[in-house]
Amino acid sequence: MNQQNRHYKFENIPLPYPYDALEPYIDAKTMELHHDRHLQTYIDNLNNILKDYPELQDSTLIQLICNADLFPENIRQPILNNAGGVYNHDFYFNQFDGSEDEGSADQLAMAINNQFGSFDEFKKQFKDAALSVFGSGYAWLVLNPDNKELEIITTANQDTPFPLNRIPILNIDVWEHAYYLKHYNKRADYIDDWFQVINWNKVSDNYLKTLDWLR
Repeated sequence: MNQQNRHYKFENIPLPYPYDALEPYIDAKTMELHHDRHLQTYIDNLNNILKDYPELQDSTLIQLICNADLFPENIRQPILNNAGGVYNHDFYFNQFDGSEDEGSADQLAMAINNQFGSFDEFKKQFKDAALSVFGSGYAWLVLNPDNKELEIITTANQDTPFPLNRIPILNIDVWEHAYYLKHYNKRADYIDDWFQVINWNKVSDNYLKTLDWLR
């Protein structure tokens, strides 16, 4: 369902797995509402903006985000908000597939161990970052293209790592709508459960494709 290289008119592509595929860690109703309503709102908003700007309609999500400074001032922030919302959610949903996949894949595992000391230490630092987000936003595992090292960063609302010159590898959505039905206000519990359903082979693919692109 990856929309990164798509352009107007954006569509909400169905999840490639059932809503209940992540049970009992992320509940089916949350997945349904998160994908079918929250993501749909960002898609609708973005399409409504772009319908009046045909010169932007061939732009991909990443191009819209990275080139926003060149757009008319009245649509600059709305495009960042909504293109970011589509990109961030698309990235988030594509990390799952409902299979039980514990641990990370070979080359990514080595990079995580080298950068953070161990996978457990990475999980601790990532959880701490996700808990540190004030209000709504994301925590990310990213690659620094300058030194090809992994980093953990956070972004507010629907901001993305691209303006920070960082390439996404993994993200967690810590907006309350991502977890409140099941976990209420217990963000820490949601983060622990989120780690249980990440498909590390997919995350590893993100990492390896990024390294290939940087070569």
